[in-house]
Amino acid sequence: MYEHHREKILPRRKFVGRVANHFLAAVMVVGAALFIGVLGYHVLARLPWVDATLNAAMILGGMGPVADPLPSDAAKLFASGYALFSGLIFIGVLGVVLAPFVHRMMHRFHLDSPRSED
Repeated sequence: MYEHHREKILPRRKFVGRVANHFLAAVMVVGAALFIGVLGYHVLARLPWVDATLNAAMILGGMGPVADPLPSDAAKLFASGYALFSGLIFIGVLGVVLAPFVHRMMHRFHLDSPRSED
C-alpha cells in the first residue's frame, strides 16, 4: 500500500488520492459508529430519532451526552459501552487520517529505520 523507503516519494497527485481514500475510510467508520449509536439510543433508551442522533453525535464527537434521562439499565450500559467505543473510534480514525501524512514525512526525511538486505 505504501512505497518502500528505497522507492521514490509518491507524486503529489497520487498522494492526494491516498489521502482521499483514507479520509473516505474514516468517514465510513464514523458513519457506521454513528449509526450504531443512533440505533442503540433509539431502541434501548426509547429516544426519538432526532434526540438519539444528537446524543450519539455528541458522544462520538467527545462532547458528552445530552441530559436525556436513560430509562433502563440496558440503556445505561449501552451508553457506557458506546462512550468507550467512541473513544477508541476517535483514536483509530485519527490514525487512519494521519497515516499518509506521517508516512510521507518519514519518507521525505528518511526517518524510516534502515534495514539490512531485504
